[in-house]
Amino acid sequence: MTQAHEEVPSLAAVLDVLDLREAGEDTFVGDSLPQLHGRVYGGQVLAQAVVAAQRTLEGDLARRLVHSLHGYFLRPGDLDEPITFAVERLRDGGSFSARRTHALQRGMPILSMIASFQEVQDGVEHTERMPDVPGPEELPSSVELFGSLDDPTARFLHRNGAFDIRHVNGSLFVGPAPDAEPAQALWMRARAPIPGGQPAQRAVLAFACDQVMLEPALRAHGVSWRSRGISIASLDHAMWWHRDLRLDDWLLYVQESPTAQGGRGLGVAKVFSSDGRLVATMAQEGMLRLPAEG
Repeated sequence: MTQAHEEVPSLAAVLDVLDLREAGEDTFVGDSLPQLHGRVYGGQVLAQAVVAAQRTLEGDLARRLVHSLHGYFLRPGDLDEPITFAVERLRDGGSFSARRTHALQRGMPILSMIASFQEVQDGVEHTERMPDVPGPEELPSSVELFGSLDDPTARFLHRNGAFDIRHVNGSLFVGPAPDAEPAQALWMRARAPIPGGQPAQRAVLAFACDQVMLEPALRAHGVSWRSRGISIASLDHAMWWHRDLRLDDWLLYVQESPTAQGGRGLGVAKVFSSDGRLVATMAQEGMLRLPAEG
């Protein structure tokens, strides 16, 4: 472990849970980080599933990088129960490899994911431009915010937060957004360097993004993370990695929620590097139940 990680135990803990243990052919086991709500964090099990799938790419195939995933969260995970990751090798072609990963507790799946990996190749290229927003140095830090509040949840987030998040539109932790718009932008960066190259960077992005994907839906309906009576849970998640990225440098999330209905909300995010490259796109649908009006 590097000195940088010793100074940020929360990031070291994230990297530790992504370091899965082998438990047989194409089978791995991992543990979970503590959570206030008592359930396994969806981004954690998603990132662990990516790591498990990557571990089955051997020899020359190990150069292939994850470029897309589609996963379903099927059951709440138990924090005290190890998670078994069973990987199925669906295909190894000339340029692409596909893997299915089931995350299991007590023999039952809590997540089912298919991921695709590709050789680094040349090809046609174009990209959407990053919008013009204030830079992270102009915005308040989530680390400083949580450290300044006398609140048990804020203290937990300050102690366990592996990422510095800086909202362009203001944090939803302190209260609802002043304008009920189904969109937001934020900067995110790991609080210390992440070793391991692109496989590690891409897995950590899967870990990090789940915590903010449905925030635009909350903004649209005038509620915050501290609003009484809200119930939120990830149902499915899709990601596409377009270019190399570093989560230990600032990334800009440009987010929107196109729709919410039937107790579900959709969140979409485009992720840009600090130099303006579109590095990833993601979408998530979640259960979204808000307090009854009146």
